[in-house]
Amino acid sequence: MTTAHETVSKYWTICDARDWAGFAALLAEDVVYDLPQPRQRINGRDAFVRFNVEYPGDWHVTVERVVGEGSHAASWVRVALDGEDLPALSFFEFDDAGLIVRITEFWPEPYDPPAGREHLAENY
Repeated sequence: MTTAHETVSKYWTICDARDWAGFAALLAEDVVYDLPQPRQRINGRDAFVRFNVEYPGDWHVTVERVVGEGSHAASWVRVALDGEDLPALSFFEFDDAGLIVRITEFWPEPYDPPAGREHLAENY
């Protein structure tokens, strides 16, 4: 069985490689992705994968730290995007099968989401 730490490390490696089939395989069908700063939520694996596939720009992820145990994990990553190096903290929850069921992600400061992505997220 894969640990929470291993799954989150793999999540970021696969995400950076744009291996969307591998990315989807780590997610529960009803995964919830919360972004408290822009007050957005993406519901479901298909919408969350599409959210990442369609994210604008040539971004790359560097993992600083991952910790995890049992059904929870957290990561600190840096995302290089358009000449900026942005840190992010992500908190993960897992189901009994080891799939990711919830991600809550925080970025360095509040921001407006990129335009044209309203079809993927609900505002709250």
